Amino acid sequence: MLITEPADVDPASPEPIELGPELLNRLGAIRAAALHRLESGDPVYGVNTGMGAMSKRRLTDSEQRTHQRNLLLGRAVGGPPWLPPAEARAVLLGRLRTFLTGDAAVSPGLAQQLVALINSPYVPAIPAEGAGSAGEIIPLSHAAGPLVGIGQLLGSDRLVPAAGVLPAFELGPKEGIALLAGIPGATGRAALHAHHSRRLAEHLTAVAAGAIAVIGANRDPYREAVGRGDEVLAGELQRIRDLVGDEPEPRSLQAPVSFRVAGHVQAHVRRAIAELDAAVERAFSGVTDSPAYLDGDFVGTAGFHGIDLTAYCDHLTAAFAHAAEVSTARLHRLLDPNVTGLPAQLARDPGPQAGMVSVHKRAVATAHQLRRLTLPTAISTTETSNGQEDVQTFSWEAVGNLAEAIRLTRETTACELLAVRQAFALSDRAIPPGLRDLFQAVDAVVPPIDGDRPFGEDLTRLLTDVF
Repeated sequence: MLITEPADVDPASPEPIELGPELLNRLGAIRAAALHRLESGDPVYGVNTGMGAMSKRRLTDSEQRTHQRNLLLGRAVGGPPWLPPAEARAVLLGRLRTFLTGDAAVSPGLAQQLVALINSPYVPAIPAEGAGSAGEIIPLSHAAGPLVGIGQLLGSDRLVPAAGVLPAFELGPKEGIALLAGIPGATGRAALHAHHSRRLAEHLTAVAAGAIAVIGANRDPYREAVGRGDEVLAGELQRIRDLVGDEPEPRSLQAPVSFRVAGHVQAHVRRAIAELDAAVERAFSGVTDSPAYLDGDFVGTAGFHGIDLTAYCDHLTAAFAHAAEVSTARLHRLLDPNVTGLPAQLARDPGPQAGMVSVHKRAVATAHQLRRLTLPTAISTTETSNGQEDVQTFSWEAVGNLAEAIRLTRETTACELLAVRQAFALSDRAIPPGLRDLFQAVDAVVPPIDGDRPFGEDLTRLLTDVF
């Protein structure tokens, strides 16, 4: 993929990338102007001064020559568990996208070194946890170290030393602190998870629609008129109507609440995804480098705080937790003959067979685990650096919680999907045309259920091959 402007960088894309010549020339011009500005000798944080509580300490010329590399050493205090490769790549792509704005004033050579790592078969070993700083200097130290031969890389199946993997590169003035500045890692990961969330939202809608169809639920809650005043809700109700079709003879005047609110629950998820998308775009388009090179001067900024991104990651995590709880409730109702008109617990032979009851219990445990992720991430601050960094938002942890919320919500949705498929198998209702592709995909990996078996294996196949 040819990158000609910062917005071309997509943290969710697995494609190799190449920087366009005009973009490199622009970076070179900004770099030259920034180096000229540094010749004034004015204090510039992290360039000719220490960092944090040591920012009042001016560095000698000799100290400055090694300072940028040293910045990556003492801050690399993390350890396993490491980010999955796709997330580690998203961190690098997020860093590259912020560099391409020019705010960091890094050299074209550093940008090209970063591209070389992105295009390599390796990703940095970046800690998934433990970023207790104003910003994300700990994980970014691990992400950036391999650019200069420091730290470890994850290959296909093992850790390898970073030394010697990339061509030798020496950081110039300001390039070490530029690698550590801002919240590019959380932003890149959030962009990746927003991409995954959109796919999950489609599955949540389809599985809920299957449950609505198989119990013969009254279609009133999904009528077009119900979406008045809310375009997102109206769109979700339209999706449900398209998937479930009509029901001329509903089993009851009102289905249980977990069925009736499906449109509202899913609309909230989609709205939360859109809000996270907007926060990601603000983080990428705004100024998060510090010091940033703006209007010919070096400016200390606070874009590293990341409260906007943190809050919307938390918001989407809570939306998924609610969707998972509602899905789990629907699954429980599917086990009830009074709701479905089908054999108890969706067993072929209730009594001798347990049916789907333990599938529901797995969903219950998963939903409980999800609830524990919904504590707002940014409400617990702690002083560091002798009070120089006296608050933080833990945006790194917020996006990590979101990743876990996506994983767990996929699990509860898979549990409901397995039960819906079994309900259709036991009923005389035809699968609506809008849902046939989904259930054909299910049938390709889940054999017919005639009796009890290790349903965990079926759920694993659904999560691997359908979701």
